Amino acid sequence: MDQETKDTYMALENTADSSSAKKPEKEKTDWVGEFKSIFLLLLAVLAFHSLVAKPFYIPSVSMMPGLLVGDRLIVSKYAYGWSWVSPTFHIFPRMEGRLFGSLPERGDIVILTPKDQSSDYIKRVIGLPGDTIELRGGQVFLNGVGVQQEVRPDIAIPVDANSPCGPLEFAGARGTDASGNAICSLPIVRETLPNGVTYDVIDLGPNMSDDVAPVIIPENHVYLLGDNRDQSADSRVASPLGLDGSIPWENIGGRAEFITFSLDGTTSINPLSWFGAFRSDRAGTSLRPDKVEPPK
Repeated sequence: MDQETKDTYMALENTADSSSAKKPEKEKTDWVGEFKSIFLLLLAVLAFHSLVAKPFYIPSVSMMPGLLVGDRLIVSKYAYGWSWVSPTFHIFPRMEGRLFGSLPERGDIVILTPKDQSSDYIKRVIGLPGDTIELRGGQVFLNGVGVQQEVRPDIAIPVDANSPCGPLEFAGARGTDASGNAICSLPIVRETLPNGVTYDVIDLGPNMSDDVAPVIIPENHVYLLGDNRDQSADSRVASPLGLDGSIPWENIGGRAEFITFSLDGTTSINPLSWFGAFRSDRAGTSLRPDKVEPPK
């Protein structure tokens, strides 16, 4: 090998060594910082869920026809102030009172924790503190005056995996529409409360909970009913299944605001199934009750 060739190889080796020397070392992952960031993010999410708003899933038929199994809602936590039940996880002891509290209005749909349970229920506020509430033949009486009722045409709810219209829940209600689609045809009564709030309830006929003796609602308590009157474990129903009377206002966790999306129960682990499972007509539906001129 001549001298010129040796010089060329030496120059290439020096260049390679120089490049290697200039290459920066790979930075080590700051695992402490990563875990700290994740913890702070989780803390922020929990704080938002506890103080501002959180999602809620409808697991039962008790609030039909307005709410169906598979509906996902947004619940505002600040609507009535905060109490022991406000945190996402009920970690505080049960205490009386609320911070910056206010009572719900008649007709509000609320999330609550029963007096002797830790699970969340969703019901409609009917009676307020000081009211005398009574039920006669399924009709609500507030302070001796019957809540206005109007029989409406049957509602046709599409049958799907989350709303199967089974014989145990809705015997004889399953049928088909003009296009041959399976539907659940249910009898509807429209109620109008003294403040003008109006909403639809399902009345399947005589039921053991249709008659409730007059009871005076205590201070800072509310009386709650489900819209599917014959299939709701509400204030009419004794514990452990029902609410066993009126509920302290500090047990109310928030107000249902609107439906974010709804699923028909056909989802699987395959993401392609998710799109077909959406009930497209329910997303964005407001859950704040309509109001009309109060009955005279």
